[in-house]
Amino acid sequence: MSPWPGSNRTAPREFVILGFSGWPRGLRLLLFAFLLPLYLATLVGNLLILGLAVGDPALHTPMYFFLGALSAVEVAYTLVLTPRMLAGFLLPPGGQAVARSTCAAQMGLFVALGGSECLLLAAMALDRYLAICRPLCYPRLMTAGRCRCLLASCCVGGSLLALGLTVAIFQLPFCRGGLVNHVFCDLPAVLVLACGDRDLQERVLLAACLLLLVLPLVLILLSYTRVLAVILGVGGVAGRRKAFNTVASHLTVAVLHYGCATAMYARPLSSRSLEEDKLVSLVYINLTPLLYPAIYTLRNRDVQGALWRAVGGRTSGNVVRAEVS
Repeated sequence: MSPWPGSNRTAPREFVILGFSGWPRGLRLLLFAFLLPLYLATLVGNLLILGLAVGDPALHTPMYFFLGALSAVEVAYTLVLTPRMLAGFLLPPGGQAVARSTCAAQMGLFVALGGSECLLLAAMALDRYLAICRPLCYPRLMTAGRCRCLLASCCVGGSLLALGLTVAIFQLPFCRGGLVNHVFCDLPAVLVLACGDRDLQERVLLAACLLLLVLPLVLILLSYTRVLAVILGVGGVAGRRKAFNTVASHLTVAVLHYGCATAMYARPLSSRSLEEDKLVSLVYINLTPLLYPAIYTLRNRDVQGALWRAVGGRTSGNVVRAEVS
């Protein structure tokens, strides 16, 4: 039995992710039919950008190196969260039972990927700042080796944060049952099940949000403000338009990511509604990752050109093989 005051339950050996299991079956099937194409489109779009960034020599630059890495993170993020969420729409009422270790692993991967993405967006802002505001120093500063080191630092930073937060939460005794009122093992939804003193874990969570969300977003906004000032002051019309489109794409993605994450996690537990959080999660799990490839491909002529070359080259190869045969 739990030794904590006010507890009369044993610590759960497994958690049950409730998701939307209490909703009518017809509505859950409708949501499944709506979200499954979004899931597939998200995978296809991000894998396409990753493939173009790796396979097209014209995109072998620091900016597209980081863009390919961002797409890889989005693919992993989607695979960690979405399949189990979609399966929950098809299961009978009662939720999905998952082992304690599985819940911890999902939480850790979610935080690691989300934290890496936050740092990666800041690295992309740094890359654009150096390319536009320090063009003479840019080739010397953003070498291939340094880009790889910067990417590794983003991944290590996100992973260390995930390890710390996951360990801090799962070392608490869970004596309020194991019913997770969310579509995955999200930090606040699991943390509210713990008994005892949760103040330390909540402060750690808010501090992590400050470090990973607020400060990088401020730095990104400052750097892009400087970039926009430089764009408007120098260069021809065509060059300004291309640079502005690139910066606008990056800034749009950054605002979407940091805005959703800040609204979700930079709040104390006492001011939360898990039902509202669960509904909002449908947006940042399914819609936001889908918007990233659309934003980058619709506003980026380099990516569009690489896509046309890939499609044209494959089509030409098929025509040549048909003529030879």
